[in-house]
Amino acid sequence: MQLKGTDLLIETLIDQGVTDLFGFPGGTVIDIFESLAKYSDRIQCHLVSHEQHAAHAADGYARATGKVGVCLATSGPGATNLVTGVATAMLDSIPMVAITGNVGTNFVGKDSFQEIDITGISMHVTKHNYFVNDIKDLPSVLREAFKIAKSGRPGPVLVDIPKDVQNSMGEFEALGPVKPYKKIEPESDRLERAAELIREAERPYVYIGGGVITTGVYDEVLELADRLDAVIGTSLMGLSAVPTDHPRFLGMAGMHGHYASTVAQNEADCIIAVGTRFSDRTTGDTKKFAKKASIVHLDVDFAEFSKNIPANVGVRGDLSLSLRQLIDLLEKQTHPEWQEYVGELVKKEQSFEPLLDEQMTPQTILEAINQVRTPETVMVTDVGQHQMWAAQYLRFQKPRTFLSSGGLGTMGFGMGAAIGAGVGTGNNVILITGDGSFGMNFNELPTAVQNKVPLTVVIMNNGVLGMVRQWQTLYDLAYSGTTLTDRKVDYIKLAEAFGARGVRAETPEKLKEELVKASESGEVTLIECPIDKDELVLPMLPPGYSIADMIKVKEEI
Repeated sequence: MQLKGTDLLIETLIDQGVTDLFGFPGGTVIDIFESLAKYSDRIQCHLVSHEQHAAHAADGYARATGKVGVCLATSGPGATNLVTGVATAMLDSIPMVAITGNVGTNFVGKDSFQEIDITGISMHVTKHNYFVNDIKDLPSVLREAFKIAKSGRPGPVLVDIPKDVQNSMGEFEALGPVKPYKKIEPESDRLERAAELIREAERPYVYIGGGVITTGVYDEVLELADRLDAVIGTSLMGLSAVPTDHPRFLGMAGMHGHYASTVAQNEADCIIAVGTRFSDRTTGDTKKFAKKASIVHLDVDFAEFSKNIPANVGVRGDLSLSLRQLIDLLEKQTHPEWQEYVGELVKKEQSFEPLLDEQMTPQTILEAINQVRTPETVMVTDVGQHQMWAAQYLRFQKPRTFLSSGGLGTMGFGMGAAIGAGVGTGNNVILITGDGSFGMNFNELPTAVQNKVPLTVVIMNNGVLGMVRQWQTLYDLAYSGTTLTDRKVDYIKLAEAFGARGVRAETPEKLKEELVKASESGEVTLIECPIDKDELVLPMLPPGYSIADMIKVKEEI
């Protein structure tokens, strides 16, 4: 069937199962938007206020649903505005297809209006990208983009389509959604060696990351831990993969991780790392990290082995295959002394935690959210202190219910991601943000209102850029550039101006009341929660330091 290029594009997206995408129009994609209007009964483009948030929305959609997220932008500034969102997806291994328009091929290389080499710019923040200069290639390129985005270690793929190609005639054939490339089989000798090391362990620690969520191997992780009588810790990206109340789960490890999880990781004699990369936010001083432990690393990406922490055995393969085969090689173990030791760590951690009262603190805010939200509620964060408090104190029962920018640490990620998650799942979404991060994305409130996203925005307002201020406190620096109180923003009026409901909660009980109202109404609600500017995220493992230098309480600074 012969179709105009823009119709061919939309038909191919629909053929790949795409029902929603996020974008903003412009000169080089105006014809694509014309086709979107024609196919609006089968695919919907959600109009954002800024292209960066189109990418974040596609990202949040993918994280919450497991599908490939799609975003669309025009050439020039539209395309470059996508880059931060695309890079965010790249560093967290999120499947995305970003589509950009460009000037006609006869204008390329002539500094034409809004011409930009977006494939060159995005080369290092995409898994792959394409410049389509022939209409004959468009269907196959799009299908290959989806295949690459969701195969192996997922990631974003960008497809740049010149305006004249969009308006050419091409052949469309419905072939159905592409399947990922064949799963990578683990090597049996490496699995055997991994099993040997694990059998020798008396203090096993299973450390999981975002790869566990990507591949959905939740049951296998729990089965492995039970088989080994091991405890489980997680990176930021691995949160929600294991129920928070599971008796083997110790929480996040690392710079702002749970004390018991971080210390147990350091004291383990075997760390079985599954779908994680040992980032600097986990390890601290790599020369002193877990020196008593042998490292068994399971991942689909060969490049991660020994990149940051030397692995005794690296098992490359799809985690669903690697874990199943490894579990079958292992016998049931018991380690009562290790479990007793970890139990004492948990008790010690509890002694550091502040007591909950009726004051508005990060802990009481998050506990109020825990008490009100359902297991299906998707929790999204921006980046900063509130992000780490959320990682520490939120409780999860179901996977894909915690969305946060890990690798790039993108302030402003939250609103777009929350919108994408709400569109993709239809579930209630709560965005936890700070006044600093919210200042980077509040222009998307109208997008949430327009799309009737059941979104509640909880702003922890301390009047400062809290995480940077915390570092300034730690190193006895001036509080330069981190005070926001002079801005005098009225968040309630701001929300109302954008068509949302705005309220202020000054007690945990009031917060719970407003959260219930927001959930029942389904309307976009902003709740401002004042907290003290000197609240700190603790524990804290200062960058480059070892576990012995962990700051557990404020008095240790």
